[in-house]
Amino acid sequence: MKRRLTFKNSAAIVAAGILAASVVACGSETAQNAPADTATEQAAETTEAAEAPATETETTEATEAAEPVAKAIDKEAFDALVASGIVADDADIAASEWATKVKEAGVLRVGGVRTSFLFSQLDETDNSMRGFDAGLYELLANYILGDPNAYEITQVDSSTRESVLQSDQVDAVFATYSITDSRKEVISFAGPYYTSQQGILITAGNTEITGVDSLAGKIVATQAGSTGPDILAEYAPEAEIQEFETDQEAITALAQGRVDAYVTDYTLQLSTMVKNPGTYEMAGDAFGPVDPYGIGLPKDSDGVEFVNDFLKKIEEDGTWEQLWKVSLGDRTGIATAPAAPTVGE
Repeated sequence: MKRRLTFKNSAAIVAAGILAASVVACGSETAQNAPADTATEQAAETTEAAEAPATETETTEATEAAEPVAKAIDKEAFDALVASGIVADDADIAASEWATKVKEAGVLRVGGVRTSFLFSQLDETDNSMRGFDAGLYELLANYILGDPNAYEITQVDSSTRESVLQSDQVDAVFATYSITDSRKEVISFAGPYYTSQQGILITAGNTEITGVDSLAGKIVATQAGSTGPDILAEYAPEAEIQEFETDQEAITALAQGRVDAYVTDYTLQLSTMVKNPGTYEMAGDAFGPVDPYGIGLPKDSDGVEFVNDFLKKIEEDGTWEQLWKVSLGDRTGIATAPAAPTVGE
């Protein structure tokens, strides 16, 4: 097995003299991997303070009951899917300088994350990465090298994704990486391979909010510094907007009933749902401008054409849809896969 999980510290990268581009974090690991909701635990603590002390057994049982139970990925199905991926012809690899470099090195160097629950999660029981992004780079490793495990990961965050490409520390970045004009000034993107919009998160059983049109007069949480406030101002101008610094603060406010709904990236909302089954629901359809996710590559690399060709092939043969199903659909209870985005647009 050639897979190596290095997860280099981002601070060390900066300390080594690598300058990160100054861009706004969009689809960053920080946003996608906030801790599970703690409102239930806080409520339990308040109740316990007002009542007689519970026994040790009762306290343990209450704590265990309050812990969210995340729906795990089907490891067997995921591993079988990436192992069955297509393999590129030697001629296709030889025609690409980027792919030839990867082939000669014998390993695909990936900039990624390890705690994105639905997209790239490290399973410490077998030291494997699984999720939608993880599946894509494992399929790409198989496409070039004939081995889905022939990759190594350098951990990145929103401030180092460009720098690791510019300094040739990685061959590609897979990190729910939104394609933006400012980023395209310093790197190139293959894709898009996934798109997201804004989603409306509500507590389970809320029948008053059914979509963006029902947010008028409601108290709606969103994240300060994100695109959320502007999008809500355009699509739900009569909503009362409350801005929170973090995803977790907004979720806690929703759980405690201090806000009626929470609007942010749809993919982030799915992650919250799957981490807290039965606690939250999505209200209506996603809305707002489309946020395309791309695969970061070195500036002007011919790898863009090569990876785009790979993406088109896995969309056409159904692999993309199967990966979506095992990584996202089966875990969130969404039966129908979305249409894959048009690669290269």
